[in-house]
Amino acid sequence: MKYNHLIPELSVVDFEKSLRFYTQILGFKVEYDRMESNFAYLSFQGSQLMIDGGNDKKDSPWYTGELEYPRGRGIHLQIDIDAIGPLVVKLEKHNYPIKKEPQDYWVRKGKVLVGMRGLLVMDPDGYLLMFNEDLGEKPVGVGVD
Repeated sequence: MKYNHLIPELSVVDFEKSLRFYTQILGFKVEYDRMESNFAYLSFQGSQLMIDGGNDKKDSPWYTGELEYPRGRGIHLQIDIDAIGPLVVKLEKHNYPIKKEPQDYWVRKGKVLVGMRGLLVMDPDGYLLMFNEDLGEKPVGVGVD
């Protein structure tokens, strides 16, 4: 496996609950773990992240302050995937709440519009995850900058 240049590490309250969410509901794969220290390195269709259940202790060098729900305020993780439909089925099967139902949107990238079908989900700690399916490109319409 080739490691991405930027890999988020999420501090989680309940490591087992988070691991179940990412692996059993979303379908992430455990690349490696250190279960004795509540750590797992996960991947999903080319995206990678780490979850850690021990970074909120005040004696940890990683401790930066009290964390409360929802964690990760002001940031979301965008995860590009092959298709939104199967993910929606998994979430519904587990009765897991979808924060924003799938929606198509187009954004300007230079002289073209890039299309995505996206949905928002919050993980058990409140980290906001945005899953996107690529819808391709089309030319920018007349009068659109």
